[in-house]
Amino acid sequence: MANQNDETRLPPALHNALKDQELHSIHSFLLNWNINSCSNITCNKAGTVEESLKISAQFKKMTEKNKGKELVISREGKAISPNFPCILIKQGDHLTVKYVKAVEQPRKPVGAYASLCRNKRPSELVIFHVLTKGGKSIMKIMKNPALRAIHEITIYAYKGETVKRALKRDGRLLSTIFKKNFVLSNKSTSVKTELSNIVDELNDETFQIILLDRSSPPESLPGSLDEAYLVPNEIQDQSESENDNTLKQESEGNEKITAGNLPVEISNSKRTQNQLCSQFTEWLKGIKTQVPKLSHIQNLFRVDFGQSAQMCSEVKTMKKLMGLSDSVCQVRINGRPSGSGLLWFGSCVLTNGHVIKNIYNETRGQLNERVSVHFSYESVEQTEAGLDVVELVCFECIPDVPGGDWALLKLSDDQMIPKALLKHFGFLPKDGGICIIGHPDGGVKKIDPCLIVPSQNRIKVAGRHYWENKDLVQLVTSGFFEGVAESLYQKCFLTYESCFYHCSSGSPVFDKQCNVVAMHSGGYIYRSASGETQSVIEFAHPLSAIMERLILQVVVRGKHDVLKEYLACSYAQHEIVMEGVKNLVKKGNVDFRNSVNNLFTGAVSKDVRLNKFLKFLCQTDEPIPMDIS
Repeated sequence: MANQNDETRLPPALHNALKDQELHSIHSFLLNWNINSCSNITCNKAGTVEESLKISAQFKKMTEKNKGKELVISREGKAISPNFPCILIKQGDHLTVKYVKAVEQPRKPVGAYASLCRNKRPSELVIFHVLTKGGKSIMKIMKNPALRAIHEITIYAYKGETVKRALKRDGRLLSTIFKKNFVLSNKSTSVKTELSNIVDELNDETFQIILLDRSSPPESLPGSLDEAYLVPNEIQDQSESENDNTLKQESEGNEKITAGNLPVEISNSKRTQNQLCSQFTEWLKGIKTQVPKLSHIQNLFRVDFGQSAQMCSEVKTMKKLMGLSDSVCQVRINGRPSGSGLLWFGSCVLTNGHVIKNIYNETRGQLNERVSVHFSYESVEQTEAGLDVVELVCFECIPDVPGGDWALLKLSDDQMIPKALLKHFGFLPKDGGICIIGHPDGGVKKIDPCLIVPSQNRIKVAGRHYWENKDLVQLVTSGFFEGVAESLYQKCFLTYESCFYHCSSGSPVFDKQCNVVAMHSGGYIYRSASGETQSVIEFAHPLSAIMERLILQVVVRGKHDVLKEYLACSYAQHEIVMEGVKNLVKKGNVDFRNSVNNLFTGAVSKDVRLNKFLKFLCQTDEPIPMDIS
């Protein structure tokens, strides 16, 4: 006769497979793309609905086309969240997916929640439904107004937790409903349920959120699973790895958390706790001298938290940066976000050359698509048309050359524009804090304070990323990180670690004195062990190098009006930049010499500023030959 404990004697791999099969059986559901298109999705692994949908290549393609938008999944006319447990989707259910304009960056489920979802049976979960319109005086309860077009949303919860915790984790409701005494009113019976109640008796009922009174919400019922025992989706200060480690420690004890076995504080234990804390502190002081010095490898990956004091954190600095941010814009091609930029001088906007490279016809010397800039896109509700670019003055796209990736865009002179930033021009600092202002991920305007990575530390940064992802050698090899380190080690770029990735090219980089010193241009992207997009290091082209090449191009292309706009905007470092231009001319740029001759002999030579500019350029060791009568 088989022993009832035979299962525990099975090989670990088979034992785990049997456990997974018990928690999640293979099931299928139908995915509706539109009225005439439907696909069958077979789910064979516990997880979220979004993870199951990613099996479909068509869904992946749809997701790529809708980056930055919010995914809406409907079942039986009710919207479920993307992290809805797939085990609650019944055999043959119809799901409909679409994307709507996002009001905030879509959140990914925290690792511990995803794991909790995988380790639950359907009998341990509860679902209930909430109308997307609240009761009297609180009609608007959804973060995203687009969801109001759907009559109801479906919420999932774990038995033993509170209604408030389930609603908070869902993340689609406005936070205001948790600050006053709101309740759920059953649509069939009008029976009211407070948010502090546990969810066990709400299964498959439909409710409307109503305001009972304006007092503070009551405390959770004793014995409910609240914030102390479930990792909330809205806590972003903890990393996913920390959450996963916490869950692993809890699961190692093989003890299921229930309302009956929750930890309870021992009465009169505060004094004992204080004594233990004091003894522990004294013990730490005693062993402090025994701590060995950090090894070479530990030093390589050590974080120097003291450096955070170098970042731009003073209130007066941030206030000044907020004012200068008015001159930062989003660059759009045919209405779609493509990069960032800054009003540099006159009516000219500076961005990266690679932002507009693919839509520029060099033969005709014009842009093939409509380009516009938007200076005040700071909230998703803003829908102003922006300012159209009337001309691409000049550009270069040689990303490997410092200062070789830029584009100068001309706006109409009769448009209302903010103040130009050229007078705040500065040179690259060696170290310390910087601030980047732009539109990462095609979203609203943001600011990212970060620290410069000096050239001698770039290899250490690449090494740290390799160490954190050493288990992904099939996807990211050590050669990738070595190549990053080698390509940046000798180059005169500004390097740092920021959160500005896609669509942020062209963002201005400010130093601690609020000088514009560089243009954020790119990074070295890879997929991390958790599947998220990461960058080894980001870099920016120094504006001093860009300015030298820009002025040379403006002269060569004969853009006299633009040159006048530049000269009309005085700044302290003008002569230093001109010396750099002269050094470029010394290398034998014939086109530049011919253009200078044309400027001297043309009617524009009557302009005082222009004449002074040309004479300055002529003061070289090897004078440029000119035809001057």
